[in-house]
Amino acid sequence: MASVLSDYLKKEQMLKQLQEELQALENNSELKAELEFKERLQALMTEHGKLARDVCEMLDPSYRSKPAKAGKVSTSSTDGRKKRPLKVYKNPHTGETVETRGGNNKVIQEWKAEFGNEEVVSWVVKVTE
Repeated sequence: MASVLSDYLKKEQMLKQLQEELQALENNSELKAELEFKERLQALMTEHGKLARDVCEMLDPSYRSKPAKAGKVSTSSTDGRKKRPLKVYKNPHTGETVETRGGNNKVIQEWKAEFGNEEVVSWVVKVTE
């Protein structure tokens, strides 16, 4: 029971602190000006039947052609990302060489498990864009 009461009191204190911060923000003239602008802009968009993306496209014609947001997976090779550099690793113990653009190469992972990351990274003999 004591932990529930303790938790309640902590949350109550946090709520009071947040209310004080909110009150301070509400008295901020900069916030008031921004809120007024937002309300007037939304009213204007509603009056003219426009959406936020329509306004963004009017103000910045390249708005739609910008690359996809982070988090979306694109299978296109022209997704705007720079190719990773090609790294050539040479195992000094076996003489075997591996070329890879990523860190998930099976052989490289096996080498890292056996010899350690730092040592395998030191085996890079060539890096090309």
